[in-house]
Amino acid sequence: MKAQVFRGVNQLSYEEISVPTLEADEVLVQVLVVGLCQSDIKKIRYPLYEPPRIFGHETAGMIASVGSQVQGWTVGQRVAVMHHIPCMRCAYCLNDNFSMCDVYKNISTTAGFNASGGGFAEYVKVPGHIVQNGGLIPIPDDISFEEASFVEPTNCCLKAVKKAQLAPGQTVLVTGAGPIGLMFMMLVKYFGGRAIATDLLPSRIEKALEVGAEAAFDARDPDLPAKIQALTRGMGVDFTLLAVPSDKAFFQALDCTRKGGKILFFAEFPDEVEIPINPNILYRREIDLMGSYSSSYRLQGLSADIVFNRRIDVKALISGHYPLKDLSQAVNQAIAPTPETYKILIYP
Repeated sequence: MKAQVFRGVNQLSYEEISVPTLEADEVLVQVLVVGLCQSDIKKIRYPLYEPPRIFGHETAGMIASVGSQVQGWTVGQRVAVMHHIPCMRCAYCLNDNFSMCDVYKNISTTAGFNASGGGFAEYVKVPGHIVQNGGLIPIPDDISFEEASFVEPTNCCLKAVKKAQLAPGQTVLVTGAGPIGLMFMMLVKYFGGRAIATDLLPSRIEKALEVGAEAAFDARDPDLPAKIQALTRGMGVDFTLLAVPSDKAFFQALDCTRKGGKILFFAEFPDEVEIPINPNILYRREIDLMGSYSSSYRLQGLSADIVFNRRIDVKALISGHYPLKDLSQAVNQAIAPTPETYKILIYP
């Protein structure tokens, strides 16, 4: 089969490799669509993981083969694939910190080499632990593979929204109107909140309004805090979702978030970035800082419901379609987006 093998920083090799062999409790899925995630791009561009690996984890496809002990799954079924499933027994899982679980972190779907998602290949193997514990999600007949590939990123965004405890009527500042920021705006609106967006690209500011943001501004606008005060009866937003790894965005969040509000870090910052802050700002204004990483097993059913029942329009986020052989080109476009670049999908 063909696969895009990570051979080193910014080195993707389109290769012919063996189709993964199955153990008795495993399932082989033919990858029909896989989303290109910012975390994939980060892993390709920076020395975070030893090669060789095959990345890609927002996977939707069709079951091609099942192990002899697998029950409940048959060849030809259309499925979305979750690349991590927690153990549900460790101290982290018992506190709903599923993404901190060692099993969650270390057992993953694979197309070969060190298990790293494996979606950037024609076939991906799903380990028994993931097969047996809800990692395969049946796709309804009326839902496309493209839509189904959004179940995993929807879960990640939904986890952040739930962690911030969004209540109907609350106002949320979303910094960054890329595909993740836009999904946040859709979810905020779906759960009864009011989204305000910022971005640097005029096209993305306009797109934010199209998908449901109540207002959208240039992130460089010196009057941004005053404009947000005007939209929130002089209070400021209830919480800010940082969907871009920008220290400037964080300081804007401090200026725009109300007393007693929350700031949630969703985008991962480069390790060398340090943000100086006077702790009395948090103390006197009672600002909560929080982070949200990856998905939540507890929200898996709700994420599938939101996508499969089209409660948000994930198709509105799709802007690019690339064959697997052109993955490097897709990565380059995501790094330097045109005004029309949002979510890019890859087709093995």
